Amino acid sequence: MPNAITVDVGTHSLDLGRDLTITPRARQPGPPHRIDGVTLGIVTMTENAPHAGEVHPDGDELLYVISGRVRVTCDSALDAPLELGPGMACIVPRGEWHRVDILEPAELLHSTPGPNGDHRPLDSA
Repeated sequence: MPNAITVDVGTHSLDLGRDLTITPRARQPGPPHRIDGVTLGIVTMTENAPHAGEVHPDGDELLYVISGRVRVTCDSALDAPLELGPGMACIVPRGEWHRVDILEPAELLHSTPGPNGDHRPLDSA
C-alpha cells in the first residue's frame, strides 16, 4: 500500500480529478491551469487579481478566508458585495461572473471547478 505524501500548499495546488484522485501541481505564473475536476488551493493575496472578474461554468466555487479580509462581488448583485473575514466562506454559483478584491492581505482557500472557465481582462486605460 502506498504511503501518504506531504504537500507544500504554499507552492502547490491540489487537483482533484473526476476519479477522486488528488495530484499536487506546482503553481505557475499566469492564468490558472484548469483540469477536468476541481482545483483546491491555498493562496496568499496581497493585491487584487490581475483580471476584472472570472466565471466557472462547470460547477460552484468555494472561497474560504483563512486570514485577512476580501470583498466578493458578483455580477448578479453588484450593489451587494460580500465582505469576508477569517473563518468566513461563500459559494459562488456556477456561471456567476465574480471578482475578489483584497481589503487587507488575505490567505484564501479556494475550490475551483473545471475544465472550463473564463476571465475578463483589466481595462488597459
